[in-house]
Amino acid sequence: MATSTVKYIGNLRCEAVHLASGTSILSDAPVDNHGKGEAFSPTDLTATSLASCIITTMAIGAEGRDISIRDMSAEVTKVMASNPRRIAEINIRLVVIAHGVTDQQKEILTKIANTCPVALSLHPDVKQGLEIIFG
Repeated sequence: MATSTVKYIGNLRCEAVHLASGTSILSDAPVDNHGKGEAFSPTDLTATSLASCIITTMAIGAEGRDISIRDMSAEVTKVMASNPRRIAEINIRLVVIAHGVTDQQKEILTKIANTCPVALSLHPDVKQGLEIIFG
């Protein structure tokens, strides 16, 4: 079964629809590549997917280990390269609010973060920087 559909809607913009839920996302070409930059670019979505995957897998891992995470939020920075145009680097600053987390639990959560499915799916040439701040 298909996961999504993607339709070109003109002016360098696409609409992606998640088939199971019906939710949609717009993508737009970035300003530095002929677009208007009025929505996520495809490469923005890739970088953002990495952060979303890290947060989701950490939450799953915490639940299975009785770790109480109260909040998580990430700031994502994507760095592009040229010749060929591609994502060169994704840097994520993740703040995790989880009181009473031990050093061992932090180590486990960090390992989970670094081995999420998106992280393992990206090309090895894409540098992945992850800073996790536990509070």
